[in-house]
Amino acid sequence: MNAYETMLVFRPDVEDEKREALIERLKGIVAKEDGKFSVDNWGLRKLAYEINDYPEGYYSVLEYETDPEEIKEVTRVCRISDVLLRYMTIAKED
Repeated sequence: MNAYETMLVFRPDVEDEKREALIERLKGIVAKEDGKFSVDNWGLRKLAYEINDYPEGYYSVLEYETDPEEIKEVTRVCRISDVLLRYMTIAKED
């Protein structure tokens, strides 16, 4: 299993329940019985430039360990989600 970090930038007008639902869906994809999963909510922050007429976004950082095959599903779910402005997943070095 490899260590990954995913940064999610949500639309600022999204309700907390929808944000938590997406995070739980991603957790269900990547979390294994012995795997680690942590969420760090940064809150509402100003964007460097406007995205879809939004000057701010709600940031969340997910850190987890999973198999590389699961990252394709994480990317697919993030791509079709209408509550995200941007997302990025990186593999962390040991």
